[in-house]
Amino acid sequence: MANRIIIYGGTGGVGGSLARRCTQAGASVHLVARREDRLAQLAGELQCTYTCGDVRDDALFERVMQDAGAPCAGIAFAVGSIRIRPLQRITAADMIDDFTLNAVAAAGAVQAALPALKAHGNASVVLFSSIAARRGFASHASIAMAKAAVEGLTVALAAELAPAVRVNAIAPSLLDTELGATVAASDTARTAIANMHPLPRLGTADDVASLAAHLLSADGSWMTGQIIGVDGGRSVVVK
Repeated sequence: MANRIIIYGGTGGVGGSLARRCTQAGASVHLVARREDRLAQLAGELQCTYTCGDVRDDALFERVMQDAGAPCAGIAFAVGSIRIRPLQRITAADMIDDFTLNAVAAAGAVQAALPALKAHGNASVVLFSSIAARRGFASHASIAMAKAAVEGLTVALAAELAPAVRVNAIAPSLLDTELGATVAASDTARTAIANMHPLPRLGTADDVASLAAHLLSADGSWMTGQIIGVDGGRSVVVK
């Protein structure tokens, strides 16, 4: 990987694992996240730059591009939420927040980066959906809507930005990360959810980061418009 890779949500979970992989592959990484203490720690470890801010702030994206510079070889938008709540307990504000955080902010990040991505040529964007966007789970209405919007954004941008920029998305099942722990909060819950997968375990951040690194690299240069499941087979295989 050459030039600059910008990783939103790059301090923990998938984003942190991806930052390490990209750095090891020789990329110049720029991290973006809300918590400056975590940003400073990981940036110090990886010897990379960073921007601290909330993706729900529209002004962040131009600031990121000023800090990161051009050209830009790729962007990974590894920001997300897991709001598990029955429909009768979801408010309009909840749904707007999920949609803004997962879909609108992803579009804003790509929009701000377009000149830098096009200046690179054969640049890559990796977005993140969820198994819940295509397979129905109770109490997932808000996040499923938001992640389905990410998938629509992926294929629309793949068409609009080809051939200069490739756009793909990864759709994981539940991961053994800090965010995933909000769903699998006990050993009993973790085991039960793991056993719902044909490959009976929770995913790891590196399971997903390894594919994201592939898509950002020249090895993924003939892939665009794809929604790829990293889900232990749960989206397509009935155990």
